[in-house]
Amino acid sequence: MTEIDWARLREAAREAMQRAYAPYSNFPVGAAALTDDGRVITGCNVENASYGLGLCAECSLVSALYGPDLPAGSRRPRLVALSVVDGNGDPLMPCGRCRQLLWEHGGPHLLLATARGIVPMSQVLPDAFGPDDLTRLA
Repeated sequence: MTEIDWARLREAAREAMQRAYAPYSNFPVGAAALTDDGRVITGCNVENASYGLGLCAECSLVSALYGPDLPAGSRRPRLVALSVVDGNGDPLMPCGRCRQLLWEHGGPHLLLATARGIVPMSQVLPDAFGPDDLTRLA
């Protein structure tokens, strides 16, 4: 994998944020990630009148990971680097639910752009529970 173009990821996250549907919170969020197969995928938050049914930007991004750009029969792609931004385009830390979702699809080495710099998921979600735990405990 080549060097990560963080400026490109942040710009893609900002563009995705412009598509957010956030009429209730007025808090649009965009996310962009680099995958291990070289794709840049994006997502935005999509709210719902039943507040608990809203989707975070990271949720729609993970859905895009398996979207129509993924050739049928391909191996399971992994997230390598992620930028999440708020309505001002500033770095935003994923919520707890999304941290777990990101761990599942990127693992401990997934890099996240934060207000304090680039950090691996192993620091964002220490002692995480994931698919390996299910196999180990089966």
